[in-house]
Amino acid sequence: MRTLVAGISGGLFGAGLTVSGMTDPAKVRGFLDVFGSWDPTLMFVMAAALAVALPVFQWSARRARPLLDAGFHPPQRSAIDRDLLLGAVLFGIGWGVAGFCPGPAIAGLASASPQIAVFVLAMCAGIALRSWRVRRSLSQDNDERTL
Repeated sequence: MRTLVAGISGGLFGAGLTVSGMTDPAKVRGFLDVFGSWDPTLMFVMAAALAVALPVFQWSARRARPLLDAGFHPPQRSAIDRDLLLGAVLFGIGWGVAGFCPGPAIAGLASASPQIAVFVLAMCAGIALRSWRVRRSLSQDNDERTL
């Protein structure tokens, strides 16, 4: 059931991104171009997303557990550290240069655009590199503890 709900949710999210034009990098660049020909469309998409999500977050905050899981899974880390800042900077640069962030890029794969496919491959490579770095760091920490 959880997989079905996740699939439906992801499909609805992707459809919303596609219908709103957020899979078009020109829309995103137009929003980021505040001193040129600014396109406020993305602001309205974000406002609509908040209007839908906020009541659901408020409702879920009053629940003891989620509908399809044994409990909530809050983030384990809350510190603003070097890794978080570096990730935010890289995300912002990638978003500004390519005009994509992960959600719209994945939804945009349906268009069979080579530009989007290259972006998604690069994004996956970055995720894999980061995962490898974290695993390596944890392995080194464990090795140091056993000495």
